[in-house]
Amino acid sequence: MSFKSLIKPETDPNLEVPTKPFNLSKNIVERFSLKGKVTVITGGAGAIGSAIAEGYAQAGGDVIILDHSHTDNGLTERLSKEYGIKSKFYQIDVTNSEQVKEVVSKIEEEFKTIDVFVANAGIAWYTGSILNEDSTPENWRKVFDVNVNGVFYCAKYVGEIFKKNGCGSFIITASMSAHINNVPNYQTCYNSSKAAVMQMAKGLAVEFAGFARCNSISPGYTNTLLSEPIPKHQRAKWWGLTPMGREAEKDELAGAYLYLASDASSFTTGSDIRVDGGYCCV
Repeated sequence: MSFKSLIKPETDPNLEVPTKPFNLSKNIVERFSLKGKVTVITGGAGAIGSAIAEGYAQAGGDVIILDHSHTDNGLTERLSKEYGIKSKFYQIDVTNSEQVKEVVSKIEEEFKTIDVFVANAGIAWYTGSILNEDSTPENWRKVFDVNVNGVFYCAKYVGEIFKKNGCGSFIITASMSAHINNVPNYQTCYNSSKAAVMQMAKGLAVEFAGFARCNSISPGYTNTLLSEPIPKHQRAKWWGLTPMGREAEKDELAGAYLYLASDASSFTTGSDIRVDGGYCCV
């Protein structure tokens, strides 16, 4: 399959000032609306995923939750009733490429399209140094299978829909751990996986440039169940290294995801937004 680059050399005889090939509302508030858009979130039943879903529903978007768990604990039903949008839950294993393909096809069949896809599903690394006995190759592969391969499978099959429709926004949840090495906890595996998907977003931004956008978001330490197994004295060191002196609350991340999902970010692609309380500044 050939690819026609959008980048033209200076010797191109047809040099004209290119403009956006579509019309947007001049009202910036209206551009943030997701009304009429179909949004999909993997890991959507978790803490960060459910906060994204809530934000998208508040902005008027239909919300599809994908998660490995057997239930969304009533999230989709509540979103539908509270915000008057359509919402549905699908159980999925993002490490199974055929299952991802099948679920994406089902969503397109029922909702007729996918406008926004958030590849948010991820798992943490709790065994510390790679030299520890329980830091096994199997555990390393599991983290990469969920955090990296799962994102690729989603991008591949959702990207086909975006290309067919000529539009779309693909958003990857990376991490500030893609930018720095965490201390005092050792998590080389997790950091490497998040650095991989942050770079993946840049690559996909170039590949999808003719028809869709792709960006990543890098949350900092966030007060969720993923942090619960970490001893409080260790988490206190995180707070001390964060200029804002605390972890994020999950709803504080939703604004970045809304921006990248909406028409307000129509010229934003290949970018990473850090929402880390200033951690990476010092």
